[in-house]
Amino acid sequence: MNVLTIALREVKVGFRNPWAYSFMALFSLFSLSLLLINAQSFVEGYSSSTSSMLNLILYLLPLMTLLLGSFSLTAEKEEGSWQLLSTYPLATFAFIAGKYTGLTVVMLTIVAFGYGLTGIVGALTGRGLQPATLGLFFAFSTGLVLLFLAIALVLGTFAKNRWQALTAGVAVWFFAVIGWPTLLIAVLGQLPYVWIKSALVALTFLNPAELVRLFVVVKLGGGAALGPEYYEWVRWIGRPEGTLVFMGLCLVWIAVCAGLANWIWERGRSRG
Repeated sequence: MNVLTIALREVKVGFRNPWAYSFMALFSLFSLSLLLINAQSFVEGYSSSTSSMLNLILYLLPLMTLLLGSFSLTAEKEEGSWQLLSTYPLATFAFIAGKYTGLTVVMLTIVAFGYGLTGIVGALTGRGLQPATLGLFFAFSTGLVLLFLAIALVLGTFAKNRWQALTAGVAVWFFAVIGWPTLLIAVLGQLPYVWIKSALVALTFLNPAELVRLFVVVKLGGGAALGPEYYEWVRWIGRPEGTLVFMGLCLVWIAVCAGLANWIWERGRSRG
């Protein structure tokens, strides 16, 4: 068995999972709510309406991704599927990579369906988003899916059952999305002033939600709203090579999480 075989299996299982369709309906509802925010005119660039839209996506999509991804791995343990798969000549990395690839297809299908529905309804009603803005929203959602799905691999590897995966997923989502501003202020407030910028950079790299949000806000032209502490971020993201650097950072995030999940899973496999 190889990565493609595991990925195709995961896609089939994913679209048989009622959770996937529940998330699709919920994300489509949230996507359509963007049209209500944009009811008066086309949104172009960064504005209060765009910020509200980004927050809606940021609240929902990481949680969906963490739960669906971690549940997929814990289900393998609870239902005994992994015991069967481990009897085949299947490398642990191929299993992890296949799961990640298949889950990415499922999640991006959900996202594409929601934005596609929003685009069609917006075009028919004349209240749609500008294509460039909608494209950045899709890029924002894709970045969240890819990074939080990598975290979900680690959570699903640690968790022994769905309840543990649920608890861990909600905790990560809360600290990364809801509690992040408070935690950031609390930590930075304890540091000497000369350390604040360096600490801000390091902490931002540790939070994929904040990393993706900053990138999209700058690309939408809202860099000035971030404050002087983010001047260097605005400068490098705005450069022609900024997108490539950002993609490289995302790949490092994914590689680290996948490598950690592979190591933990391999240890469990060797111990039986």
